[in-house]
Amino acid sequence: MEEALLVEELLHEDHGKDYTGDGSVDLKGRPVLKHQTGNWKACFFILGTECCERLAYYGIAKNLVSYLTKNLHEGNVIAARNVTTWQGTCYLTPLIGAILADSYWGKYWTIASFATVYFIGMVVLTISASLPGQSSPSQTLAFFLGLYLIALGAGGIKPCVSSFGADQFDDTDPLERPKKGSFFNWFYFSINTGSLISGTILVYIQDNYGWGLGFGIPTLFMALAIGSFFIGSGIYRFQKPGGSPIIRVCQVIVAAFRKWRVQLPDDESFLYEVPGKNSAIEGSRKLDHTNELRFLDKAAVMTPYDAKSNASDIPSPWRLCTITQVEELKILARMFPIWATSIVFSAVYSQNSSMFLEQGHFYKILLGIRADPFLNPDPCSLFAPTPPRSRNHPPRRRRPRLRRRPPRPPPSGLRPAPDLSPASISLTLAVD
Repeated sequence: MEEALLVEELLHEDHGKDYTGDGSVDLKGRPVLKHQTGNWKACFFILGTECCERLAYYGIAKNLVSYLTKNLHEGNVIAARNVTTWQGTCYLTPLIGAILADSYWGKYWTIASFATVYFIGMVVLTISASLPGQSSPSQTLAFFLGLYLIALGAGGIKPCVSSFGADQFDDTDPLERPKKGSFFNWFYFSINTGSLISGTILVYIQDNYGWGLGFGIPTLFMALAIGSFFIGSGIYRFQKPGGSPIIRVCQVIVAAFRKWRVQLPDDESFLYEVPGKNSAIEGSRKLDHTNELRFLDKAAVMTPYDAKSNASDIPSPWRLCTITQVEELKILARMFPIWATSIVFSAVYSQNSSMFLEQGHFYKILLGIRADPFLNPDPCSLFAPTPPRSRNHPPRRRRPRLRRRPPRPPPSGLRPAPDLSPASISLTLAVD
């Protein structure tokens, strides 16, 4: 009897190696086999979805200012304002999609739901642009309704599709883990493929064959994006929702303000953290405590009231947070200066789809030069480096060198600043 149980246990362990080790499941919530799901065979559908969706998006965005000025008879200033307002909305709505995906629906159903809204917006936009005659107030209203339905739909796709692709690789598998970085290279490559096609072929069609066809083709590609996404449903790997980081950040802020009069303990071991190796945040590892932004540590101080509540039930995360939650907010706070400086760059870069295009039309009238080249320097510059970066080159053999003295560690409480010079140079050249 004992031998039979031992054999059964060994067979179970061997069989368990065939399953993913990161907790991923299939569409029905069952554990998934590595050789049947995920990896590149699933990512091809995701990359196809992203390429078609970006072609649809940029097919609207690249030449939108021309439609507003020529068909809706808006001035250059008003048209540029409407374009940048719509683009800003497209980049704010992902907050909605991220919260829904992380806390409730999961990435797959968030993408599926918002892609449907996206497609409805494309259809409304195409119909409004296809109506003959002068634009009426109702036609203009329908056009902007479709435009902002697209913005809402993009909000569910942008924050989910790249991370959903990354979920197809098992972090616990040393063979699959390196492929994740290569996936992001090809993901960005697919974005710029759609951008280049829309900035050349679609812009030409819109200028020469009409806006009904010019918007109808992106609508067709959005339908292809949805179809590509659903075709791969049987081989995707799914991660269960583990809670939204945005909500966790709000919980830390609220808990810290509730305890702003509480004294911090001298020993960090008195700060609250769940027992065991795993974090309370599903799918995340524990983070070590740091001495920066100490006032946020008050969210993890256990008061007598918290200790009493913890003994009887799970403590409220709006009153008591783990060290890992607090450290998440500290990481975001350290990233804030980089994020803040990028606002200025984004304000300048947004002129690419408004002022640059208007200048291109001026040159077309004055010199006979088409406006298309003004829309495509960014995607063209990214095609060549992506495939070489995506290859897994074997490490080169190096000659043995004398052992150097290790660099001195930074002073206590400080961390070495990351090397941001390549990004800084690139952003400076883009603005210039």
